[in-house]
This record gives sequence, C-alpha cells and structure tokens, in this order.
Amino acid sequence: MLPKSFMRSVIVVLVTGLGVSAASAQRLSGRVKVDGSSTVAPIMMAAAEMYGEQEPRVQVTVGISGTGGGFKKFLEQRADLRTDISDASRPIKASERELAAKFGIEYIEIPIAYDGIAVVIHPDNNWCKDLTVEELRRIWSPNSQIRNWSQIRSGFPDVPLKLYGPGPDSGTFDYFVEAIVEKEKACRNDYTASEDDNVLVQGVTGDKGGLGYFGFSYYVANKSRLGLVAITGEGGKPVKPSVETIRNGTYSPLSRPMFIYVNKEASYRPEVKGFVNFLIDNAVKIVEHPTVSYVGLSSELYAAGRERFAKGITGSVFATPDAAGKSLEQVYLGR
Repeated sequence: MLPKSFMRSVIVVLVTGLGVSAASAQRLSGRVKVDGSSTVAPIMMAAAEMYGEQEPRVQVTVGISGTGGGFKKFLEQRADLRTDISDASRPIKASERELAAKFGIEYIEIPIAYDGIAVVIHPDNNWCKDLTVEELRRIWSPNSQIRNWSQIRSGFPDVPLKLYGPGPDSGTFDYFVEAIVEKEKACRNDYTASEDDNVLVQGVTGDKGGLGYFGFSYYVANKSRLGLVAITGEGGKPVKPSVETIRNGTYSPLSRPMFIYVNKEASYRPEVKGFVNFLIDNAVKIVEHPTVSYVGLSSELYAAGRERFAKGITGSVFATPDAAGKSLEQVYLGR
C-alpha cells in the first residue's frame, strides 16, 4: 500500500533528519513548493523524504491537484502564489505555454520517468481478461450507450458496468482520452471521476461491475485487491503493463513519459536547485523503489535533463509540431 498521506489533497513532508551533521543541517533552509499530477506524486514524495534526510531545514510541500491543476498554480499571475515545481504526466500544452509567455514565466522541462496506465477490474470479475483499444474507445467515447458488460463483447455477462477514472484536470485523463478516443477531452461524463487515484481504487474494489484506469504504480500498490486487464493495441496481442512492457514500448498505446517543470527564477534559490539536482541524481533509485514502482529512464536521458537544468534551458521540446508521437530519445537526444 502507498502511504495514507497520499490520500490528502496536500501533503507536507518535513523530515527531522536525525543523524545529519550540524554543518549539513545549516547548509540549506527554506521551502520548495511542488504541485501537480497524482501519478507523479509518489516520486516527489519519495524524493522529498530522502532530500529531507540530507537537508532537514528544507521543507518540501507536495500537492496533488492533477497535471492541469498543477499547471494553474505554476502559472499563477501573482508570483507570490506560484509553485516552484509542477509535476506532470504529460507535456505542457500549447495553451499553458501561452499563459507562461503572457505572465513572463520561464520554465525548465525535465523528463523523470516512464509510466503505464493500468486498466483495472474488480478481483471477482472472471470474464474480462483483456480488452481491445476499439472496445475501450466504444466504452469511453462521448455519448457512449454502453452501460452493461454484455454490450462490450459477446459472451460477457449481464452485469451493470460502473466506470471510474481521473477527472479532466488530470494528465492521466488527457493521455488516456487522446490515446484511446483520439480526440482531446472527448470522453463520456457519466462516470465516477476523481483526481485522487486512491478514490478510484476504492471505487473499483467496491463494485463487481467496476472498470477503471489510473497510473500503474497505484495498481502495484493495490494488486491484491484488483484485477489487471491486458490491452490489445497495434501489436495485435493482449499485453499487460509491467516494468518491462512499459520500458520497451510493447504496452501500447498506454505507456507514457512523466516530467517535472521548474520555474527558472525559483531554480536560482539554493533549496530548489539542491532538491532538483538531488532528484535527478537519485532518479533511478527513487523511481524504481518498490513503494513507487515506476520505470526509470536511460542514463543518457537523465544526463540530458541534468544538462538542461544546469544550463537553464527553458521551454518545451514538445512545442514544435514535429515532436508529436516521437519518443523521449528522439526529442531530447536526437535519435
């Protein structure tokens, strides 16, 4: 299970740092404000706790407003209300880039991990082992009339279908809808929506006819209580998400990269700079820790992120039209 603190809308990590030398304790102080994706939150929570052991006078606050909600706080018109770091389970959108330009906000984009979106069912569901992308599209499309499992596929039983998924402020929502329905924000609205993935887990586990989706790590944390659905994509074979299938891209089209966006002005503050460098330097250990369960990037990609931060390279590599559909290696490393 993930810590109960993930269920809070705002999570504060302040580690006392027992055993840290007095010299280290006096080196840095201050506050680092992070908000954004509930999917990326476990990474930031773990990084904040580890960093607190090294720099106990630095307070890192981690909020969970969803990717879109996080960007709203990151791009506040009033500078004193802005967050320092926005974590995101999708690249920054054109409308968000325009808002940043309007308010004169420069940001540094850093890829941090891979994730897969898990499609899950109640553990007593013994009829749905896999679904095709087309079946998911028919289920989740706007104005869908599918309200019973028997309507999805011949042979499925007459059981009411109850849907659970992230709300429209979530990067997971954005990615899932664009990958499955293939149109931005085009999703039915008669489902139980929440920005808190723990609420979605509770919904599916409490309903035999439940079907939901959220980040793979939340499935891993609750796998004894959920069933995992294999997805048949372009490869033509049902594939379940795992560290291996997410990393090699065979879990398609529901594998995706995750990012942090750092306010450039904030990055000059020693406590922010120290936290971001700590996160990048320890990324694999943090990302692939059993309590986090995401997929680390290659050393070359982390090196590219470290260089972008060190040089203060601003903007998004996804701002150009030719970046659409390309891998992280292609857009960041030119491969």
